[in-house]
Amino acid sequence: MRGESWMDIRSDRQKGMSYVEPGKKYHMDPRTAKRYAQSPQKPEYTLTQPKPTKLDAYKQQVDQWLEEAPYSAVRILEKLQEQGFDGKYSIVKEYVRGKKMDLDEKATVRFETMPGKQGQMDWGFFEDHLVHEDGKWKKLYCFLMILGYSRMRYIEFVTDMSTNTLIRCHQNAFRYFGGYPEEILYDNMKQVVIKRLLKQEDSTLNRQFEDFAGFYGFKPILCRPYRGQTKGKVERTVQFVRDNFMIGIKYESLADLNGQAQAWCNKVNGKVHATTNEIPFERLKAERLNPLRRVQKDCLISYAGNQYSVPAEYIGKDVAVVALDSMLAAYYEGKQIALHRISYQKKDMVVNPQHYRRLTLKQTMEAENMLLEQDKVIDFPLKSSDLSRYDEVLYE
Repeated sequence: MRGESWMDIRSDRQKGMSYVEPGKKYHMDPRTAKRYAQSPQKPEYTLTQPKPTKLDAYKQQVDQWLEEAPYSAVRILEKLQEQGFDGKYSIVKEYVRGKKMDLDEKATVRFETMPGKQGQMDWGFFEDHLVHEDGKWKKLYCFLMILGYSRMRYIEFVTDMSTNTLIRCHQNAFRYFGGYPEEILYDNMKQVVIKRLLKQEDSTLNRQFEDFAGFYGFKPILCRPYRGQTKGKVERTVQFVRDNFMIGIKYESLADLNGQAQAWCNKVNGKVHATTNEIPFERLKAERLNPLRRVQKDCLISYAGNQYSVPAEYIGKDVAVVALDSMLAAYYEGKQIALHRISYQKKDMVVNPQHYRRLTLKQTMEAENMLLEQDKVIDFPLKSSDLSRYDEVLYE
């Protein structure tokens, strides 16, 4: 832009203007105006490298400190001075402000997720509420989970925050959502992580919870220390529950409270969300969550167009299915309950006869049960057939 003013500045100078006047007119330093006026040809304007500063040698260290915690510029200056820095506060303040803006922007972009990618989980402590359970008055905590894309919410009230309770609440949330995302974001709670270091891969996860996540196949993501804004969706849900659900609440028991909580979830998930301008229940259809599979009354679950058996005691329950290489495994509450070779046919029925033992032992038929003689067989495919006799045995 200044290069384009070269001829005008020279013309103004020839009319008797001082160097100050064109400087004001074209918003430049008088010394620049003088250089333009005296130049016999149009100046070439090129970008120059920023001038070196006393902070340059320390910037990498400052970056590392800001990754660890949101230190103020004053505290950063103190830490630098301990290492021999003799620069001024102003240059430190400017650099820290810009770096914090970059970190916050990256965090915001990172956790605005695609369908089915991520959920966020947190605990809420409702210190002004108690519940009478097992003959005692107990403190009330709330498990909260929200799906990042659809904004589907799930809440459940409990009287402890143990790892077992955390796992049970996850399973209930998965059932409510009809599946689970690829990853779930957590604060650095002890039920998930025992030792939190700067890098997640260097941290030590709670072994019980790590096994649970591994069985289901979702990845726990740890919130970066001191940067809770990355978990903002679920933290806003905690406050929303306080302001929208808990005020004036009356309940007779924990079961009563959770019944009201699920009704509340159905209500808020059925209304237009202020951020997405869509209804979470409708948006849930696009999440494409990893599905839970309910065991049918014939002991079968469906996967990729085929059916596979699980033990009869899991009829009516939701199980997680994981396919690795050529094998398919079914899990219930973190425990492997079935393992099959994957069939690449269509409409196959792959069963392990031992899964029906609980049913067949109840039979009083005179005919010998051939299924129970297949002890050495892991599983084998069967053509679709009428299994109604199992229904009759089950519901006798």
